[in-house]
Amino acid sequence: MTPPARPRLLPWSSPEGKPCYLLSEGDGPVTRQADAVERAQLASGTILLGHARALLRDHRTTAPEVRFLACCLTDTLDETLRVAKSRDTRLDCEPPEFADEGP
Repeated sequence: MTPPARPRLLPWSSPEGKPCYLLSEGDGPVTRQADAVERAQLASGTILLGHARALLRDHRTTAPEVRFLACCLTDTLDETLRVAKSRDTRLDCEPPEFADEGP
């Protein structure tokens, strides 16, 4: 008997903000969609990081701009850590314990 698939943490939440998981092996449509969303989230993070560096180099940047940047970076970091946690689980690694600080 084949052991059940390990649940995959998906890169989106339910409308109630709860984590979504996929119980599937292989290359189905939800798996492909999750992979595409993860790639898009990581690409957005890379772009945002470039904007953040430019904004922080500019001495004319205002406090509200920096606050908005911090909010955007926090959201992106949350997405990136979710992708990392999902991939770590699929690699069968033992992740360190972190407090799950939700918004």
